[in-house]
Amino acid sequence: MTAASIDFPRLLHTAGAVLDGCVDEFIAGLGAPSAVTKSPTDFATQVDLDLERRIVAELADVTQIPVHGEEFGGPPVDEGVVWVLDPIDGTYNYSTGMPLTGILLGLLVDGAPTLGLTWLPLQNRRYAAHVDGPLLVDGSPVDNLGPTRLATSVVSYGPFNAAHGGRYPGGNRADVIRALSSRVARMRMTGSTGVDLAYTAHGIFGGAVIFGRHAWDNAGGAALVRAAGGVVTDLGGTPWTVSSTSVVAAAPGLHDELMEIIQDASAGEFATRPEEVGNPQ
Repeated sequence: MTAASIDFPRLLHTAGAVLDGCVDEFIAGLGAPSAVTKSPTDFATQVDLDLERRIVAELADVTQIPVHGEEFGGPPVDEGVVWVLDPIDGTYNYSTGMPLTGILLGLLVDGAPTLGLTWLPLQNRRYAAHVDGPLLVDGSPVDNLGPTRLATSVVSYGPFNAAHGGRYPGGNRADVIRALSSRVARMRMTGSTGVDLAYTAHGIFGGAVIFGRHAWDNAGGAALVRAAGGVVTDLGGTPWTVSSTSVVAAAPGLHDELMEIIQDASAGEFATRPEEVGNPQ
């Protein structure tokens, strides 16, 4: 299967029906405790596990496309056509009863995001699109994003610990947020990558800065933002693919402003490295 052979509108409808069938189970499980501990602040609930099993089985059956899920894995995500699924994004929010949480589904073709669905059941909101657009909000098309400026926009920022190291050290992240805070109208930290990217696609947020690299978190939202006319890169400004280790998504114009601040405040530490350049479509 290739991108040219995929009937994207039909696939959106089919995948959306699968996610619709899981909404009641998602809502009923709100507040579920940890069932699998991944780190002191990262865990999966039993609802994560049950939903992933259900969605993977149904999607694979009705679309004949394999699925890679957060909890149980799956086929490689950087080759061929594959779904990537996060059954509950913002698990910490979900477990504490906060409604900033949802189901994320993306379709990758040779590592490039081509289709995305973000279901936010606790807000009764559904976002869906393929990269040729338009963005559908609750099934209805919305206008593309227009040029936007930081001074009049909300930007979301990924959570972090300023004392941590890693690919994007906490100290550098703090430097960026400090510089950004003097230029943007408002900043938000939602704890949900799916919410951040869907809100950016819809124009609720002007942009989002995300430090995570997982395909199941980023692929669907990247497709939504691109379908809406936005720009999606990594922190170094390279167009996002499944190999990218971060995401900067924003409306036209605002993305340029974000990149200028990120590059200056991080002193070049966030530049794209050769191993982070993904495969072209």
